[in-house]
Amino acid sequence: MRAAFGERPDWEVELGFGKGRFLVASAAADASRPFLGVEMVSKYFRLAARRAAWRRLSNVVLLRGEALYLIATLLPAGMARTVHVYFPDPWPKSRHQRRRLLDPRTVDLVLALLDPPRGRLFFATDHLEYGEAVAETLALHPAVAVERVAAWPEGPRTNYEAKFEREGRPIVRLVARLRGGGRASLLHPAGRDDLLVGPAGGRRASPGAL
Repeated sequence: MRAAFGERPDWEVELGFGKGRFLVASAAADASRPFLGVEMVSKYFRLAARRAAWRRLSNVVLLRGEALYLIATLLPAGMARTVHVYFPDPWPKSRHQRRRLLDPRTVDLVLALLDPPRGRLFFATDHLEYGEAVAETLALHPAVAVERVAAWPEGPRTNYEAKFEREGRPIVRLVARLRGGGRASLLHPAGRDDLLVGPAGGRRASPGAL
């Protein structure tokens, strides 16, 4: 299956598609491009699958499972022209924040999906602390350029976003790309430092050794 995903570099990938509003509508609007959705919650996965089947969409693939695990084990690097992450679980408690989809320890896995130079990561959240943390994580990445946007050109992209806009909640929206059009060969410095652990009692490896 990894080889099948790697046959073309223009996949549109949504990690955590929820009820599938954005994924299904986007696939229906552009039958020439392949769309991949990843979702852990079974009831949302089944709902999106029914919606895609009802529209007879042949350009949609859905995977049920944990996004980081599937990226690490199944999905090839450089497969996606676009990766979408909208309103993921912010894991607000400090002891749970290592589970976040985008933080210094995990962001390189997600960025590796992008095909340069066109690849883009789109992110949105109503959880402002998490949004600022993701903005900082992307801004500190040596291979990434990031910008904030006030709104998407075509309007809300998910059920959550439409609801939160009606309620007047502030939303953090970010667009990231790989600098210079190259692959993210440089690791995020904070995530890299987590990897540089030597034997017990030994010295940490020098960053220049990577």
